[in-house]
Order: sequence, then C-alpha cells, then structure tokens
Amino acid sequence: MTLREAGLQILQAAIKAGDVGPLVRRALESMDLSRHRRILVVGAGKASGAMAHALEGVLGDRISDGLVVVKDGYTAPTQKIKLAEAGHPIPDERGLRAANEILALARSAQADDLLIVLISGGGSALTPCPAPPITLEEKQALTRLLLAAGATINELNAVRKHCSLIKGGRLAQAASPAPVLALIVSDVIGDPLDVIASGPTAPDQTTYADALAILDRFGLRAKAPGVVVEHLERGARGEIPETHKADDPVFRHVQNRVIGGNSLVVEAAVREAEALGLRVSFVTRALRGEAREVAKEFCGLAAAVTPPACLIAGGETTVTVKGKGVGGRCQEFALAAALGIQGMEDVLVLAAGTDGTDGPTDAAGALADGNTITKATRRNLDAHASLEANDSYRFFSDLGDLITTGPTNTALLDLYLLLAGPLPSE
Repeated sequence: MTLREAGLQILQAAIKAGDVGPLVRRALESMDLSRHRRILVVGAGKASGAMAHALEGVLGDRISDGLVVVKDGYTAPTQKIKLAEAGHPIPDERGLRAANEILALARSAQADDLLIVLISGGGSALTPCPAPPITLEEKQALTRLLLAAGATINELNAVRKHCSLIKGGRLAQAASPAPVLALIVSDVIGDPLDVIASGPTAPDQTTYADALAILDRFGLRAKAPGVVVEHLERGARGEIPETHKADDPVFRHVQNRVIGGNSLVVEAAVREAEALGLRVSFVTRALRGEAREVAKEFCGLAAAVTPPACLIAGGETTVTVKGKGVGGRCQEFALAAALGIQGMEDVLVLAAGTDGTDGPTDAAGALADGNTITKATRRNLDAHASLEANDSYRFFSDLGDLITTGPTNTALLDLYLLLAGPLPSE
C-alpha cells in the first residue's frame, strides 16, 4: 500500500464514522414522543437531508409535516419531509424561499405539538432570511466580503445572525410556546450552539456591537452595504431588539442536543491509522488559523516523527483571499504543505473537508507529497504563484491530486493528515 492509498483509506474511514443515520437514531432511543399531537420537522445544512431520512425511519407516519433545506446535491430520499436545495456558501433566492417556509411552519406549531429541528454545517448560508430593510442581494454581498476577508465561521455567523429573522434563537421564538428539539451535527470547533448554523434555536452570546467590531476588524464597515451597517448600528444603539439570550423564557421549552462532532472523525482516523500499523500522534481537534501558515507549522512536525507514522488533526482553517484564483482552505493548506515538505522522501500530507466540498469547488481537498513541487515544475506550474493567487484548485487539478468524494451527507469539520513512511510491509 502506498502512502496515498493509506491516506485516502484513513479519510474514508473518518467520513464513514460521521454517518448521521446512527447518530439520529441513537438520539431518539430514550425519548417518549407520544404525548405530542403533531410532530413538525424543519432543518438546514449539508447533513440535514440524511438526518431527515434517518428521522423518517424512526418516526414514520408520526411526522405531520416538514421542510429541510440542503446544499445542491446533498439530497436523500424522504416521504413526509420535503427537501429543498439552495445555494452555498453564497445564499440564493431558493434559500430565501425555503427559510420563509421554515419560519411559517415553526409559527404554525401549537403548545401540544413538537418542532424537531435538524441542524448541520452550512445551515446558515442555506437559510437566508434578512431582517428588513436588508435584501437578499445585500446579504449576499456581506457574505462575500466576510468570506474573502478570511473571517472565521464564528465571526461570519456573529454578523449574519444580527441581520436575520431566523438565526440567533429566533426560530425557537417563532415556534413558542411549542416545545423544540434540535438535533445538531457540529461543524464548528468546540461545538458552540450559537455558532453552528448561526444558532437558530440557541441563546446567542454575541451582540450588534460585536458584529460591528468584526466588520471593523477586517476594515469592512465602509465596504459593506450601507443598509446592513445602518441596521447593525441601530441595533448597537438599542433601537432594534437583540438576538435572544440565555435568560430568555423562550428557551425553557427548547432542547439543543449535539449528536455528532469532529471527535467522531478524528477517533475513527486514529483507529484506521493504527490498524494500518502506523505510529499515531494526535495533534489537535482545534486546528485553526490562516491555512498557509498553519500548514507550515503542521509540516514542521514531520521531523519529530519516527516512521511509519501518522500525524492527525481536526479543525478548520481560513483563507484570506487576495488573488483571483479558485480554491478552498484544504486545498490551500495542501499547496502550502507541498512547499513545506518539498524533497522529503516518503512524506504525504492530506487535507480534506468531511462534507465533501472545500470552498466554492467540487473537491473535498487535496494531497501533496515530497515530489509534488517537482511534478508541478515539469508541467510548468508555479506553486508560489498559485499560492499567491489563491489558485490551489487549478494547481492540484492539473496534477490529478484533488480529493473528490462527492456529497458525503455529513459535515464534521476537516481532517488533516501527515503520513511518514515507508509503510510496514504486509
């Protein structure tokens, strides 16, 4: 087995461990739902379609109505729960329509009903519901600015939830006084309930002032749509009600349950690597920061391992977009890693998103080894220029080193591997 084969096998085992079906079924095992007159289901996210399918397998005809919005291609067979596809990471008109339908369904819930909310990564972009007078186009412009600036998911969602009618606990408020059960698959480091999909059913720890501070941190207050800035400024002055906080009575009837996170992925990767006979070093489940800088630090650990070995980390990096290329955080990580391990024999780095997509591309990530730069040079590819242009997708596409999984129907952050061989012989 080659290092490449071993890395892809470890990734596949990690993605398989993130199958949301068993997670949903396990979460419902000890729950008595018989006292509820109706069970309504709403949700959003890359894994929410698969979650809806699993939920129907448990509850069947007990479900009265439902709507879940997913990223294009992330569908699953459902009967009672309608699935809608929408744009991600930039919200679109389809997401706006779906968000309004979800809000209406939540508002229809009565005190003797139960609203089940299926939440997973991507849910925030998939349910744009801008607070008037903000328009969808202005929400799209805001999202593009924050993504290009390299904002973390925490920062991005702190701003988005303060421009929304559904985020920051507002979906729970819409359903009140009906009880709410949120089943959550986390794609955020540390599993903060108010950040995952912008916390539609969770108390919000951020404020309008925090949202403005984030715009200022990235120098975006003057670049953001004026109506958005004015809305946030009015909120900071107390002229607009804040998002719902922990002491709000609306949360007395809300259960937020994280049923899966990045630990599932990392633990499965460790088990698979050990089964392959590798010495495993677990680095962290909170890898974060600028992708190219974090990659340098990660590759620097290669000198300390004794082959055959595997370094494993989970988390999510960011990219500050300055060039006009195409790529994603994992691909940019791999490109920087290729430069970091240049010339090293029997060393491979893999970086991939467990959701199957990395940035606005159809790839989950990429692979790089000690010969990547040499191969690129032979094909007249300039790694340094590609990195500066944020053009990692074309670089790895030309080399045949993209990782393409297709929709995985899960979303449990990213997996980062460094393998050092040679591998043990069979």
